[in-house]
Amino acid sequence: MRTSQWQKSSYSGEGNACLYVSAPDNATIRLRESDEPDTILTTTPTALAALIHSTKAGRLDRLGTA
Repeated sequence: MRTSQWQKSSYSGEGNACLYVSAPDNATIRLRESDEPDTILTTTPTALAALIHSTKAGRLDRLGTA
C-alpha cells in the first residue's frame, strides 16, 4: 500500500479524540483515531457511505440496547 496523507475530520475538535481519514486509492478508505494511531480500520467507499447514511437516518441509535 502506498503512503498517503491522513486528513483530520472537520468534526474533530482540538482535543485528543480526533478521527483521521486516508484514501490511498479509489477503492480503499482508511480510518484511525488519534488515541490509537497504529490501529487502522480499512473499508471501501461504498461501505463507508452506507454506514454514514444509516447513522444519519438513525437506524443505529438503538444498537446494543436490550
